[in-house]
Amino acid sequence: MSVQVPKSVFTFFKKLEKNNNRDWFNEHKPEFKAAEKEVKEVYNAVLENLNKHDEIDKLKLFRIYRDVRFSKNKLPYKTHFGGSFHRTKPRLRGGYYLHLQPNDESFIATGFWQPEKEDLMRIRKEFEMDDSEIRDILANKDFNAVWSDSFIGDEVKSAPRGFAKDHPAIDLIKKKQYIFTKKYTDKDVLNPNFIKEIDDAFKAIRPFFDYMSDVLTTDLNGVSLIE
Repeated sequence: MSVQVPKSVFTFFKKLEKNNNRDWFNEHKPEFKAAEKEVKEVYNAVLENLNKHDEIDKLKLFRIYRDVRFSKNKLPYKTHFGGSFHRTKPRLRGGYYLHLQPNDESFIATGFWQPEKEDLMRIRKEFEMDDSEIRDILANKDFNAVWSDSFIGDEVKSAPRGFAKDHPAIDLIKKKQYIFTKKYTDKDVLNPNFIKEIDDAFKAIRPFFDYMSDVLTTDLNGVSLIE
């Protein structure tokens, strides 16, 4: 029997949305633990699929408890499951993320969430020098069949220090994140083919990952930075 996302996961979170407090959660913790166990099987199935065509060194399933210390939102629990898949460094860069949330709020994301300062500068300098290869990837028909209009990420308002505001690649250079996202309805997520569908989407991102990994493991002269 193939693994799939159980409806009970969304049922639990919908109830938690209306009862986001410690007393209710503690009373229903066995229900949460049962849902968590099934979801772990889903994330492990995604990991297994990824490792058939990529190299993942770590799966991290995030805890349901919110860190409310510096947040205006003091609700103690998340109303979703989230898990990230880290590619094997230093040779491979980037990562994958799966977010499961009811009310059609589920999505997958892939790319570079918080590039280190040195990596971000290396990416920007590459685009400043030559943006033709990344443009070709973003314009590719097969790539766009999956990831069209899904390239997002925070940006600086004008141009990073040291870069010209009128540079032809300023739309790429001013980004602080390089992320692709794809949303799914509850019906999509509960479909038996969901795990395969998101794996197909993750496969389609590889030209971008291959390019970015090459950039981040070489200097501007193309000399390898790793042994």
